[in-house]
Amino acid sequence: MTSPTIASLDAIRAQFPALARREGDAPVAYFDGPGGTQVPRTVVDAMTYYLLHHNANTHWAYPTSVETDALLAQARAALADFLGAGPDEIAFGSNMTTLLFHIARAIGRQLQPGDEIIVTELDHHANVAPWQALARERGVVLKWLPLDVTTFRHEAGALARLLSPRTKVVAIGAASNMLGTISDVPALVAEARAAGALTVVDAVHYAPHALVDAVALDADFVLCSAYKFYGPHVGVVYGRASTVASLDLPRLEPAPDWVPECLETGTQNHEGIVGAAAAVEFLASLSGDAGAPRRERLAQAMTGLHERGEALLQQLWEGLQAMDGVTLYGPPPGTPRTPTLSFRVHGMPSEDVARALAPRGVYVSHGDFYATTVARRLGVAEEGLVRAGCACYTTADEISRLLDGVAQLKRGVR
Repeated sequence: MTSPTIASLDAIRAQFPALARREGDAPVAYFDGPGGTQVPRTVVDAMTYYLLHHNANTHWAYPTSVETDALLAQARAALADFLGAGPDEIAFGSNMTTLLFHIARAIGRQLQPGDEIIVTELDHHANVAPWQALARERGVVLKWLPLDVTTFRHEAGALARLLSPRTKVVAIGAASNMLGTISDVPALVAEARAAGALTVVDAVHYAPHALVDAVALDADFVLCSAYKFYGPHVGVVYGRASTVASLDLPRLEPAPDWVPECLETGTQNHEGIVGAAAAVEFLASLSGDAGAPRRERLAQAMTGLHERGEALLQQLWEGLQAMDGVTLYGPPPGTPRTPTLSFRVHGMPSEDVARALAPRGVYVSHGDFYATTVARRLGVAEEGLVRAGCACYTTADEISRLLDGVAQLKRGVR
């Protein structure tokens, strides 16, 4: 199979002003993408242009308001292409966590004591805490889909054992932001829907690395965050129109009561939404086929970036695996996963590792990354893990610098 043609790494890196930053003589290598990627100039330009030339509130009869309405409609169309959905099923919010609390609260109004919600031990707590709140407030029973700590995946066959006639919601993550694990979400969603449950998919870590197809997935909600795929801090949700329309959503009386705007509370971050659309356009622009429809260009670009990411992950995995006193967490290269790798340097808390690497121009994340249950199950809740994520601008040389930095730490060179 021929690899897709996408923009060169040099051409991609030229679009990110943040890559000019230095730590002394060293250029900064940003491995913190799983917590938020850097932003290309085109995204910032789109947000600035909106604020300077179109800034207004929505649904009024003067030009800048009409222009804002049009730009938000264009953004829904762009994110619909990104998620494989229709524009009338795309809504925005301040972030994925806030959107999910809002959705969970509405779902909770329909639940009775003893109804069941299934969450997973593999998830970021944004897809756990809203359901825990319902357990406290409404007497809902919370069940946990267990993590197999040997495979770093959901325990095989466990969902079928947990489902029951009282199961109302199954909340699952498409990919682990700590371990890089890509789960078999289509199979899990199909099981849940067959049992009559609503399905809520956290695709925040998945969406920057693989093309989402919300309609084919058949979930009720799929959520992601633009700042994880080269955009600003905005949350995005695909909501199946029929499901959204059935919810008793908390809202102000005069606020829109139609899908999808009924999911959006208050005045939105219009410049951020415009920036999210620009981030989708940036990704589509990496395709070698400028004349193709946006969804096709996104598919080509994401496939090409995935192949590059796999090669970088292989280099990182093999380099760290060869070091004594370094433990890797997550499924190995060549299996369904993202190019995100968490590891532990024995004898050093994760924060100390990150602090020591930073002056070398290597920026890595540390801690539990809000995947608190995963950290507890792995026994690393106290010292945390070091996390390195590969983004579209990551180079093999930067991987080598990270490996060299860890090796020097192991030798006691600070």
